[in-house]
Amino acid sequence: MEREPCSTQYHIAKDASVIRHRKTFQTSTPSTDKTPNKDGNLTEETNGSFSRKRRKSSNSAEPTSRGFLLLVAGLSFSTRLFKIKEPPHVCWDETHFGKMGSYYINRTFFFDVHPPLGKMLIGLAGYMSGYDGTFPFTKPGDKYEHHIYWGMRGFCAGLGSFLPIFAYLIVLELSHSHTAALIAAWLLIFDTGCITISQYILLDPILLFFIMAAVLSMVKFNQQKDRPFTAPWWFWILLTGVNLAGALGVKFVGLFVILLVGLNTVSDLWRLLGDLDLSLVDVTKHLLARVVALILLPVFLYFTIFAVHFVVLNKSGPGDGFFSSAFQSRLIGNNLHNASMPEYLAYGSTITMKNLRIAGGYLHSHWHLYPEGVGAKQQQVTAYLHKDYNNLWLVHRHNDTNSQSEAPDLVRHGDIIRLEHKETTRNLHSHLHEAPLTAKHFQVTGYGINHTGDSNDLWRVEVCGGRKGDPVKVLRSKVRFLHKAIGCVLFSSGKTLPKWGWEQVEVTCSPYLKETPSSQWNIEDHVNAKLPNISLSVLKPHFLEILMESHIVMIRGNSGLKPKDNEMNSKPWHWPINYQGLRFSGVNETEYRVYLLGNPVVWWLNLASLGLYLILVAVASVAFQRGISVGQKRRGHCFVLMRGGGLLFLGWLLHYVPFYTMGRVLYYHHYFPAMLFSSMLTGITLDFLLNMADLLLRPPYCDWLQRVGKVLFLVIVLFSFYLFHPLAYGMTGPLAHEPGSSMVGLKWMETWEF
Repeated sequence: MEREPCSTQYHIAKDASVIRHRKTFQTSTPSTDKTPNKDGNLTEETNGSFSRKRRKSSNSAEPTSRGFLLLVAGLSFSTRLFKIKEPPHVCWDETHFGKMGSYYINRTFFFDVHPPLGKMLIGLAGYMSGYDGTFPFTKPGDKYEHHIYWGMRGFCAGLGSFLPIFAYLIVLELSHSHTAALIAAWLLIFDTGCITISQYILLDPILLFFIMAAVLSMVKFNQQKDRPFTAPWWFWILLTGVNLAGALGVKFVGLFVILLVGLNTVSDLWRLLGDLDLSLVDVTKHLLARVVALILLPVFLYFTIFAVHFVVLNKSGPGDGFFSSAFQSRLIGNNLHNASMPEYLAYGSTITMKNLRIAGGYLHSHWHLYPEGVGAKQQQVTAYLHKDYNNLWLVHRHNDTNSQSEAPDLVRHGDIIRLEHKETTRNLHSHLHEAPLTAKHFQVTGYGINHTGDSNDLWRVEVCGGRKGDPVKVLRSKVRFLHKAIGCVLFSSGKTLPKWGWEQVEVTCSPYLKETPSSQWNIEDHVNAKLPNISLSVLKPHFLEILMESHIVMIRGNSGLKPKDNEMNSKPWHWPINYQGLRFSGVNETEYRVYLLGNPVVWWLNLASLGLYLILVAVASVAFQRGISVGQKRRGHCFVLMRGGGLLFLGWLLHYVPFYTMGRVLYYHHYFPAMLFSSMLTGITLDFLLNMADLLLRPPYCDWLQRVGKVLFLVIVLFSFYLFHPLAYGMTGPLAHEPGSSMVGLKWMETWEF
């Protein structure tokens, strides 16, 4: 960690003081910089001059930089790949993402709330390492036995190993200080949380890799501002766009780094607009280049990720039921694939109706009655998530008892119809009795027999977005059924009925008429011998339609995520203080226990540095505003603190604050993107403090203080890692509160559950 000695800084400050007393500015060579700001403010000229000097210094220290980078890379890969096969059983969310990797290998369609890139890469890693996709990933704790799982774990750990490397390079670019860069990398290398999150088959290390790669590409591109439209300039801006697509392609959290790059780009364009040496044509070229590289290229790559996803997953699987019938018709093995049926709904047809909410189910009935005390003791009507004969219904005119002899007139928007359950011959019926589970909703039953019933069996057909007289299209139309007498709408609540309802989904008649997926249905199966059939291949949605539907389903699924029973979820304020971790494996002393918890020394140092950073920036800003002279050298350090640190602080805010607005369930691991920015900011903040050592002591004592501070920092972080490393690499035997435990005396907070 090479630095200019304090004695040199002292003479520089002294010389600068002499120049200020002469009130002249001498230069031995012509300069493009303007006159320095007499108030001591950081002008663009000062910033540019400082950056050029630091770049020259950086170039002279290339061997040192390479040496530190090799050290960081060696430590990072060794800490992440150590004991990568342990434990040899499914841990935490490996049960989801390992299974999804298997689905890609088997080309089986599934549903997940995240975009597909991360799971595709996991599947590819498994396939390339010899995994055959046959392990079921049923639940945490299942033994892998002879199955090859290390390839998927190794891939995630490899990407996670790049995080300290990227942090080193990012901070080095922003500060031109090996000390700051090494501090940031050291914090991440020896953080038990970062190690744990990287060692398993999860999306997080893949997401973090793309986020950090995007930030590194962005700061590298910023360094090319004096060389526009050169090969390196194009390389870094295009690579930024690629990494943005990668981040968003893994999780929607990638939107936060897109926002960070977007704000940086707006600031950059604003600077260019104020450069009077550039014509408006030049500014327009810069704008178009950024539109192509940072908008069009990421959008194209993001669409390409989904195109590959849809091509690979072409077989029917567990995800079918989350999507529309038209979507399912493209999946091999689905009953709608290559099927043929009438295109428009008609009277006399036999149909199934699927609710459009996630897991809304098919409209269903059976011979069982509602129990005593649950509305009227009539036949149950539910929503069932699987294909079944009891999902079939006959469509009749409202005033006909037998529509089998009728001409096949089409059902149209505004028609009044009667729906008869084929198996039991009872009509779909509602009345003013309360629904079983949902308050203020009305009960839906099966009533009447052999074509008899009453006025409460009548429903008005409404095609969403349609007009009176529009026909109902099979698979494509979103249809609502409004009860003619009450005025409520047929509704799937998503709530599971008790055992008397066979744990199927409650169907109600809702008095709230707002269009929602819960009140929308589509016609899936359709049989009518009097109508010509058409191949469903002509009704298959095109790419943009299935892309849009996939995103609607993912967004609904994300917002509807609720904590599972006994599952640990947390609040955003818990995260920076390391309030509570996550069990990855094991509970009792006989099991192999892994606990996701950040190294408390690292996390609390990051938290303290956030507050310290704000104080230092405030003090520096007041000093510059008041025109207090701090010297050229210190002005440069303040520039790094405010500009480089400001970018990282903004990254921390963007990746942390939005979680306070989210209604979905949140977990501890959601903080890790923000933690990366916090650690890099700590590197710049602590380096700034070390650079200010000469304010406390005169040479050579300030130099000694700096060296002691660096060594003390490295040793404390390393020793804390030694204490807490069993959390990441696994432990057996007594628990932390029991004698003989490897973690005895280390449960510093009651909320830690190791």
